[in-house]
Amino acid sequence: MNDFLRGKREKEPRLAELVRGREPILAPGAYDALSARMIEQAGFPAVYMTGFGTSASLLGRPDVGLLTMSQMVDNARRIAQAVGVPVIADADTGYGNPLNVIRTVQEYELAGVSAIHIEDQVTPKKCGHMENKQVIPAAEMAEKIRAAVEARRSSDFLIIARTDARAGEGLENALRRARAYQEAGADILFIEAPQSKEEVAQIARAFPNVPLLFNWAEGGKTPPITLSRLKELGYRIVIFPISTLLAAAKAMRAALAEIKAQGTPAQMFADRTAFQEFNEMIGLREIQELEKRFAAKTRHYAGKMDD
Repeated sequence: MNDFLRGKREKEPRLAELVRGREPILAPGAYDALSARMIEQAGFPAVYMTGFGTSASLLGRPDVGLLTMSQMVDNARRIAQAVGVPVIADADTGYGNPLNVIRTVQEYELAGVSAIHIEDQVTPKKCGHMENKQVIPAAEMAEKIRAAVEARRSSDFLIIARTDARAGEGLENALRRARAYQEAGADILFIEAPQSKEEVAQIARAFPNVPLLFNWAEGGKTPPITLSRLKELGYRIVIFPISTLLAAAKAMRAALAEIKAQGTPAQMFADRTAFQEFNEMIGLREIQELEKRFAAKTRHYAGKMDD
């Protein structure tokens, strides 16, 4: 069926099935519907809605807790409707206490995403690789996770518990927090910003039979690690939250510099996506097929109204 007509709301395969698979799930970051479509077309099994990229694209501002839950959900909805693969979405701190978390889960689930991660930072939060992060008490966060698990309508909607305690409390406390969040019902654990390859391995050893998420953030506090090593350690999801955003920013700067210097972008045409190719990428052919399918009836009804 035509994807535009279908709305692409059913995610196949389900994320829960992918997590149980043998290969790690690679989920590049999408900051809007266009970047999400490009990720899907590149053949990735899942899309990650980045909060960092959402803040940058919607507000032109850094990821320091400026976006509301409604703004984040609206972006998640547009991304989920643009693709047929599962979407994992950033849900920041859950936007309040356990009651707020309940509504957050309900809204994201209705938006069509397959999983959200909730973190234990205070509000307003900061990007996980920034300085001076603060966390709430572990027991308070555990209650948020319990509320999230109870609020979801389907067990296929996965709850990812993220702890940012490594920066302020050390790795051992971060591991203790993650264990408490697992006991509260989290499906996947996300220990943010380990600061060495040994810490990445230590996290994996601490949770040998628990799905783990690894954040491959360029320029962040965690050193680059190969996919083969992450697979060996047992990480199930690897997100790349800012790869597409940084690449797009560099390309746009280059195009703007060319126009500023030369008066036109003519010299850059050879290195850019062709107009027709771009239209194909965003589904113009699907729209044209629908126009042909419904055009005759549209003209018929328009004639009746004129009569």
